[in-house]
Amino acid sequence: MSDIIKAIKLINPNASVSVNAEDINQITWLEGTTPISKQDILDMLPQVELDMALESLRNKRNKLLAETDYLALSDNTMTEEVKTYRQKLRDITEGLTTLAKVKKVKLPVKP
Repeated sequence: MSDIIKAIKLINPNASVSVNAEDINQITWLEGTTPISKQDILDMLPQVELDMALESLRNKRNKLLAETDYLALSDNTMTEEVKTYRQKLRDITEGLTTLAKVKKVKLPVKP
């Protein structure tokens, strides 16, 4: 889905649109969807970027957590280092409200 359509969907989740060549000047509003101003769409693009960056970070985090899930099984005893590592991973998106903050995130090192 294009960034423009994602921005439109943040404003109106029920919007039906098509966008030609990711060009904001080539939006076709479908099925009676009320058009949204270009400026409102442009204003929403930073939120789209933030959402995409957070989603990417969460995917990385989830992969790293999955790699140590076997250690959380009842027949294993997790070390404090692994517990701390996994908690840092779970907490990694807390307080990330800007794209700059997301880009500065350093993933913890697996013990």
